[in-house]
Amino acid sequence: MKRRSAAAVFFLPIITLGIYWLVWLAKTRGELKGQGAAVPTTWLYIVPIVSFWWLWKFSAGVTRVTGGSTGASFVLLLLLGSLGGAIVQSGMNRRSDTTMSSTGLATASV
Repeated sequence: MKRRSAAAVFFLPIITLGIYWLVWLAKTRGELKGQGAAVPTTWLYIVPIVSFWWLWKFSAGVTRVTGGSTGASFVLLLLLGSLGGAIVQSGMNRRSDTTMSSTGLATASV
């Protein structure tokens, strides 16, 4: 998974009026699918009511990759928005760092 700045995940959606939030969800979804998670297309996120189901599936994908809690990821993303996204990204960064250090690959900061 690509290492991203948690601060960027928090501040860029505010600066771009939410556009970066959708970009982050789409890019992260692609990376989660690459890790074997079953997350549907990001277009479903913009459909009212369906977005709750999509966010749950996205959270399940985050759990599959990071080993965290689906419910915790879902609540963070649903209730805290970009702050929750920053917390989730931080968890994914830790998992990525652990994976890279165990395989002997150097970590790159973005």
